[in-house]
Formats: sequence, C-alpha cells, structure tokens
Amino acid sequence: MNLKQSLMANNSIRLGVNASDWKEAIRVSIAPLIDSGAVLPEYYEAIIESTEKYGPYYILMPGMAMPHARPEAGVKCDAFSLVTLNEPVTFSDGKEVSVLVSLAATSSDIHTSVAIPQIIALFDLPNSIERLHGCQSPKDVMDLIEESEDSPYLKDFDLNS
Repeated sequence: MNLKQSLMANNSIRLGVNASDWKEAIRVSIAPLIDSGAVLPEYYEAIIESTEKYGPYYILMPGMAMPHARPEAGVKCDAFSLVTLNEPVTFSDGKEVSVLVSLAATSSDIHTSVAIPQIIALFDLPNSIERLHGCQSPKDVMDLIEESEDSPYLKDFDLNS
C-alpha cells in the first residue's frame, strides 16, 4: 500500500475542513474511505468506540493523529485518507489535532510494516504540519509526499508495491 497511490485512488484528500469536535474530525477523515468502498460505515463507529474505551492512542505527534481500528471492523481494502482542519480539535486527553491521516489496514502487518514507515517519513519532514496546512490542492500534498520518499525510514520500502 503506497500512501500517494492510495490517496489518489480513493480521492481521499480533504483540505481546510471544519469539525466541531474530535468525533466529527474522525467522521470527515473516514468519509472518503467509506465513499470509495475501502471501509464500511461501521469502521467509523469502531474507531469512536475504541477511542472512548482506550483513549486517542492514535495521536502520533503533536497536531497529528492516525485514526484507525481493527481490520475486522469493516476494512475492505488497504487505504489512507488525509484531512487538514481549519481549527484543531481537542481529544479527551487534552491533545489538539489539526491533521488526520486515517488508515484502513487489512492486517496488523500492513499497519506496522507498510503504513507506519510512510507516515513517519511524511511527518519527519521539517514543519510538516504547517506545510500540510499550507497545501492548497491535492497536488501540493502529493509533492510533500514525494519529498518524504527520500526518508531513511523508507530505505528498505518498495514504494511501487
């Protein structure tokens, strides 16, 4: 699963979105994956239930979250979405998030060995959150992802698979 290919194939980049709270932010980040058929509607509910039970375990760094749930919770195929919010939302632990990269993974292996390295590479770029907020189009996001492809986190990763 290639981040750039998935975002294009699923038409799943949303820039400058408004969300009143963390649940709505998750909803808008999962909606493109539901629309593309990558996940079933119950995937959103599974993320909400998991967050309410375990907290927002998917906040990976200040300002950024990777909402996801178990593969059996409605994942049909591996996919990503990327959403920037106009204003950050606050989660139950008090952390604010303004960029969500939602993940639908058909297995735990995809989650750890394929998705995480690509996400780390993107967010390891200098000022990644600010730069994503500055993106005016999906092409701008793609350019940032291409820049991240030189990351040492991806040195053993085949971006064409």
